[in-house]
Amino acid sequence: MKNKLILLIILLLGVFIQSYAQITVVESIDSISESVQKIKKKKNKLLPVALPVTEPAIGVGLVGGLAYFISKKKPEEQQDIIGGAAGYTSNGTWFAGGGYSGKWKQDKIRYRGVSGYGKITLDYYGLGSENPLTFDQNIFFFMQEMDFRLGDSGFFLGGKYVLNKISVPKDDLETEAVVDPEDLELWNSGLALISEYDNLNNFISPTRGMKFHLSYSQFLEVLGSNKDWGILKFYSHLYFPIREKWISAVRVESSVSSGRPPFYAYPYISLRGIPALRYQGRFTMLAETEQTYNFHPRWGVTGFAGIGGAFRSVENTDKNVIAWNYGGGIRYLLIKDLGLRVGFDAGRGPEDWAYYVMIGKSW
Repeated sequence: MKNKLILLIILLLGVFIQSYAQITVVESIDSISESVQKIKKKKNKLLPVALPVTEPAIGVGLVGGLAYFISKKKPEEQQDIIGGAAGYTSNGTWFAGGGYSGKWKQDKIRYRGVSGYGKITLDYYGLGSENPLTFDQNIFFFMQEMDFRLGDSGFFLGGKYVLNKISVPKDDLETEAVVDPEDLELWNSGLALISEYDNLNNFISPTRGMKFHLSYSQFLEVLGSNKDWGILKFYSHLYFPIREKWISAVRVESSVSSGRPPFYAYPYISLRGIPALRYQGRFTMLAETEQTYNFHPRWGVTGFAGIGGAFRSVENTDKNVIAWNYGGGIRYLLIKDLGLRVGFDAGRGPEDWAYYVMIGKSW
């Protein structure tokens, strides 16, 4: 599902649900580092969290919440985390949600559960229109995911269940000819099969290794959906050092839809500098590279560029779109022990510049 509540709750909550390093509004850099050391020494720890929102599709804003770390019997094992957060942005978008992330049996099993509710304001371009319609989505979202490691390898197989209710006020869309009227009040309930390979040296800010992901999500009427539709998704993220201070990264992604997805759920080109949902299609492909040079033990500069395509159909190429991006930014090693880097990026797409606060990896 490509709606913004899912992106916000999973990605923004996921920043602190899946990592030990958090940015708080009241602690300095030194005290943050000290807090992380305390997390390792104490059995449990409650931390406040504040994260900026810089997605151009919904404006700028702030997410605040709490993260509770649950220690394991063995100190070297990563702690489970329970988190809750709420956020608001400049275009009126708001949400509240919570989640749990656990790595069980010495990281043989990985679990993640997230639930939330909110109102998301977005622009819909009609799979290529230059005159977008601004609309609201009132969204309830619930997700459960569990992945199993295959032996001692970096391969994982798992599954996911997603349930959401999305209501679009009819006054937001002036004519029913723009979208399917059924999409204005929709339950989506589906299952996903997930396969991954992951040998990244650091899941927060990797500098070496690779991650491959292949999944298929199917929403079915027999499970409670109002429509039958699905999404096949693939991505690969590769990180390799060219020299001691120069880290090169490459990203390749593709998504393909099947059935009759709601208008907001079609795949879209996801590149820095391009708002979410700006370029949608039946299927999308993109590639992006990021080059980081660490000129100082804590400071570095980053440059990136990419290209993507949103294809409405193979037969009617007039509706297909090719979009590009480029930009750069700075990085700062906030917590050395964890390898956590934060920074600021400026990205240019076909229309305009966009600006992002980066926490951890870019993808």
